Amino acid sequence: MAAPKLSPILGVVIVNFRGAADTIECLESLLRCPLQMKIVVVENGSGDDSVARLRGWAAGTVSSVAESAELAGFSTPPMAKPIAMAEVTTDAIGKGPIAPLSMIVSPDNLGFAGGNNLGLRHLRSDPRLTAFWLLNNDTVVTPESPGALLIRMLATPRVGMCGTVVRHYWEPSRLQALNGSSFNLWTGMGRSLGGEEPATMTYSPQDVADATDYVLGASLAVSRGFLDAVGPMAEAYFLYFEEADWAWRNRRLGSDRFEIAFAHGATVFHKAGSSIGSSSARSARSPFSEYWLARSRLKFIWRFARLLWPWHWALCWALVLRRLIRRKPAHANAIARAALGLKP
Repeated sequence: MAAPKLSPILGVVIVNFRGAADTIECLESLLRCPLQMKIVVVENGSGDDSVARLRGWAAGTVSSVAESAELAGFSTPPMAKPIAMAEVTTDAIGKGPIAPLSMIVSPDNLGFAGGNNLGLRHLRSDPRLTAFWLLNNDTVVTPESPGALLIRMLATPRVGMCGTVVRHYWEPSRLQALNGSSFNLWTGMGRSLGGEEPATMTYSPQDVADATDYVLGASLAVSRGFLDAVGPMAEAYFLYFEEADWAWRNRRLGSDRFEIAFAHGATVFHKAGSSIGSSSARSARSPFSEYWLARSRLKFIWRFARLLWPWHWALCWALVLRRLIRRKPAHANAIARAALGLKP
């Protein structure tokens, strides 16, 4: 499907936290896409050499490396350098013209939502941008993906959120998710649609869109109308449940709520949780990930299904016991601290 011949109306936000190599590979894949976009990288208080490495990449002194030989064609050979990359201070966000590629350097780690909101605030100041794609930095995209995403959003009446096909970077023949997840309020867990199935599986795109309770945050696009009505991402979570919170706030609009669409012609390859120790496999989660998952689940339930909160608080202690039985005291301690409202 050909990309629409339009001025840039798709903005892209990429949040970097101690993952400059991943971010560079992601940018190399985006910049070779035919659709014009405006891209902003939010350097989210990494406290390492990320800023210097991103500057060096744009100048042509830091090399881009494709980690997977199988997917190298999406990000290599490197784009010609130097590449103009405007640097925006936090007090200049949304002021003046928006460059095709920008970097906002945040002195603090604002979390997933806070970092994305900085980028959204900057891009929304350009009235020509009508769609905004939040893309994890540890992803690689196919050349047709931005155009397919934008076409689907333009074709969907009252579109609010839109996802893509997301495949595992290290096992690209396997799906991480089609669009997003269905969600069970009793368990507080989402079930990835198509998760772990072969990428060749057959499905109805409309059925996937209808079954999506929230779009996977690794590849999540929203419309300007959605942002105006629902507001930015909730920053109270820090990690996890931000996309579910967004979707449930949209549900509260009732008959005025926005549609969830699915751009099945867009494919993103995701490394999944490399910077925070997150994983789709529970056994591979870090204590840091366990803490924020438990804390954010409790916060989400309190906001949207308060009568179930005591049940979920009890579930946290069941998880603590399970981690102790499995001889994972650090994980058990992390969940307990989350249940008690203590810091990590």
